[in-house]
Amino acid sequence: MLFLPVLTKENSTVETSIHTIGLYQDVVGKPGPGLLKEQFTPLLITNIVVALLCFVNIFNFKKRALQKRIAIFSIIAIGAFAFWCSIFAQKLPGGIDGAHFDFGAYLPAVSILFCVLAIFGINKDEKLIRSAERLR
Repeated sequence: MLFLPVLTKENSTVETSIHTIGLYQDVVGKPGPGLLKEQFTPLLITNIVVALLCFVNIFNFKKRALQKRIAIFSIIAIGAFAFWCSIFAQKLPGGIDGAHFDFGAYLPAVSILFCVLAIFGINKDEKLIRSAERLR
């Protein structure tokens, strides 16, 4: 979500988009990057922390109970982050009426889905290890 727009609204001359970095305005038809009008530093920091939390959780494969707890916390954090993004989306000039959601708006749902799948995989591994212990 660092590089993808969450919400975009076009007027006749100006295209305004919300990123987790900030509010960008771009003149329609003019090539080049848009102008950063307002910076959302707390949202950016939260985005990086949630991403690092999910990434670090990958390497906790030897501590399955901790890994499962971190995955559940990640789901809660991603949900809170998505809600916070929706609050920042209200900062579009003229509100969100007439705006369309971009790919970045759907990434929290995809990441929650992957965290749930990770929890299912962790449970499957625990079940396999318990059955292997019985065979000894």
